[in-house]
Amino acid sequence: MAELVPLDKLHERDRFDCGSPELNSFIRSTARQHQDKGLSRTSVLVNLEADDPHRILGYFSLTAYQAASEDLPDSLRRKLPRTIPAILLGRLAVDQAFQSQGYGGSLLVEAMRRVAQTASLVGVAGLFVDAKDERAAQFYSHFGFVALRSNPLKLYLPIGTLISFVESDASS
Repeated sequence: MAELVPLDKLHERDRFDCGSPELNSFIRSTARQHQDKGLSRTSVLVNLEADDPHRILGYFSLTAYQAASEDLPDSLRRKLPRTIPAILLGRLAVDQAFQSQGYGGSLLVEAMRRVAQTASLVGVAGLFVDAKDERAAQFYSHFGFVALRSNPLKLYLPIGTLISFVESDASS
């Protein structure tokens, strides 16, 4: 059974391969350093009942973020200050051996749940993500993310939309 846990030194980061050198490098070399410095939090999906419970099936990383509201679509930026507090989904990846099994969507929904929890404690305007390519941007758009005016690979999910999605997902 797959379970999401905080990244720690026991996880087999060197074995992780999602097919993207940048995403592989982050989990292998940078994620723990950023976590130790308080720059981001990385959660890893592992199968605790498997022969190798430290193998990473997938992961995501969240960090605090400040964004310029001028990049938002007109309908979303009305009545917002020039800069807005947000959360950045810095990375999300699934190991190639476990792709096309729904783990990517599950990881994103869990990241959204955590952002909703954070928003109940601190002001957060929404969730941002930098999609690595058009295919990834389409994946995020299925969850309600909208492209920014300045860059179609940078997407935003308003907090109200995120909370509605999380609440409807919890009731189904």
